[in-house]
Amino acid sequence: QVQLVESGGGLVQAGESLRLSCAASGRTFSSSSMAWFRQAPGKEREFVARRNWSGETYYADSVKGRFSISRDNAKNTVYLQMNSLKPEDTAVYYCAMFAGGSVREPKAYNYWGQGTQVTVSS
Repeated sequence: QVQLVESGGGLVQAGESLRLSCAASGRTFSSSSMAWFRQAPGKEREFVARRNWSGETYYADSVKGRFSISRDNAKNTVYLQMNSLKPEDTAVYYCAMFAGGSVREPKAYNYWGQGTQVTVSS
């Protein structure tokens, strides 16, 4: 059984930065591709960023150039560095472990964390 625990969310002003962390346990983390999704109130969960086990990265157009996904296999942790935050980035952020399928679709991921709230004020 895999457990994912996110942390690092909070309330910030527009233009500021946050770094989210996701600690994984229960499975070989280094061979798994990991991603971040987010869900704003009344909206569907959407893809934010992904980092393959090989190091390849993908980003949603809305965060490209502002967000960066990284991982530390020694710590079984994946990070999301978020810079130049905007009010539209406000959402609950989830990390997820890839199972198979389309890499930007939530259904391709079979393990999820509980989420961490990010609120960006204008």
